[in-house]
Amino acid sequence: MDIPIWICLPFVLLLLLIAVMPLAFPHFWEKNRNKAIVCLIVSLPALIFNLSYTPMELVVTMEEYISFILMLAALFVISGGILVEGDLQATPLTTTTFMLIGAVIANFIGTTGASMLLIRPLLKTISERKHTLHIPVFFIFIVSNIGGSLTPLGDPPLFLGYIRGVPFTWTFSLIPQWMTAVGILLVIFYFWEKYSYSKETVTDIRKDIEIRAPLSVKGMINLILLMGVVAAVFFQTPAPYREIVFVAMMLLSVYLTKKDIRNANGFTYYPIIEVAVLFAGIFVTMVPLLGLLHAKGSSLGITQPWQFFWVTGGLSSFLDNAPTYVALTSLAESVTRVIEHSGTVVAGIEVRADLLKAISCGAVFMGANTYIGNGPNLMVKAIVEEQGVKAPHFFQYMLYSIGILIPLFLVITYVFFM
Repeated sequence: MDIPIWICLPFVLLLLLIAVMPLAFPHFWEKNRNKAIVCLIVSLPALIFNLSYTPMELVVTMEEYISFILMLAALFVISGGILVEGDLQATPLTTTTFMLIGAVIANFIGTTGASMLLIRPLLKTISERKHTLHIPVFFIFIVSNIGGSLTPLGDPPLFLGYIRGVPFTWTFSLIPQWMTAVGILLVIFYFWEKYSYSKETVTDIRKDIEIRAPLSVKGMINLILLMGVVAAVFFQTPAPYREIVFVAMMLLSVYLTKKDIRNANGFTYYPIIEVAVLFAGIFVTMVPLLGLLHAKGSSLGITQPWQFFWVTGGLSSFLDNAPTYVALTSLAESVTRVIEHSGTVVAGIEVRADLLKAISCGAVFMGANTYIGNGPNLMVKAIVEEQGVKAPHFFQYMLYSIGILIPLFLVITYVFFM
C-alpha cells in the first residue's frame, strides 16, 4: 500500500520534542511519567495506522525494540556494578590515557557504560586542577560517542543495525575511520592538556601529587557477566535465547553486586527507564517512515556516501542517532535497490557497504556535536556538575564541536567518503 506522508509526522514531532523539551520545560521533562504521556499521545496516530495497515511490520519492529532495550539495560546495569576508585596524578599523559582506555572499552560495554565507569575516577583525578573546562568536552567526544564505533555493543545505532542483519564483525571495517578520528582527537587533547597543565599553580600541582592514590576496581564479577553479554551478541545467539542471556546476566549482576558499590557509582535505574520510554514511542512512530523511505527513498537525490555521512550526522547532532541510523539505512536500501552501483552489498542487509559505512560513522561520530546528540552526553554533563567541576553550557559546547569536530569530519569526508 501507499503510505501517506502525514503519518510520518509523529516520528518527526517526537524527535523534535525529545530535543526541545529538556531545554524548554526541564522540570516537566525530568519525570519519566511525563515522558511516557507525551510519547503515548504523539505515537497514538501511528500506532492506530500500524495496527490497521501494517500489523506484521509493527510486530517485527517491537521485537527489535525489546532486544534493543534489553541489551542496553544489561550493559547499563552490569557496568553500574563496577566501581573504579583512586586518584592519579593529573598529568596530560594520565588524562589522555583515560580517553584512550574509554575509547577502547566503549566497544565492549557501550558508550554509556564506558562513560559512567570512567567519568567519576577521571573527575577525581583532575579535582586538584583549575584549568579543566575542556576535559569533559573531549571525554564526550571520544568516550561517549566516537570511541564506540567498532562493535554493535558500542553504540545503539550499531546494535539496531546488527539486529536488522548487519554481521557482528562488519563494524570492524570501520577501524580506519575510528583510528583516524580517535587518533586526531587524542593528539589535539594531549597538546591542549600540556598547555592547560602549564597554567596550573605550583600549589595545585603539589597538592595533586601529595594526595595520589592507586586505582582499584570493585565488582569484578561484573566483568565476567559483561563477557556473557558480549558472547551472546558475538556468537549471534538467536532470539529469544539472546535476550534470555541479557536478562540473566543483568539479574545476576543485581544479585551479586554489593549495594555500596552501586551507591558509590551514583547508580539509579532512571536513565534506562527514560531510554525505554522514549524509544517505545520512537519505534512505533518510525514504522511508516521506514516503509516510505524503503519504497521511495531513491527519489530524494541522496545517493553518495558523503551525502549519507553528513545527512545522518546532521540529524544525529540534534535528534537521537539510533532512529536516524535506521531511517537512513532504509533510504540506503532504496538507493541500493534502484541505482546501479559498483561495490559490495553487506551480507544480511541489502545496503551498499560504502553507504552503510557513511551512515554508521555519521550516526556515531556526529552524536558528539551537541549535548542532545547522544544519551550519555547529558548524563556526563550532569555528573561533572554534580562533582563541582565546571562544564560548558549548551552553546559553549557547540563552539568546541564546531571548532574541533567539524574540521575533523571534513577530513574524514575527504579521506573516506568522497
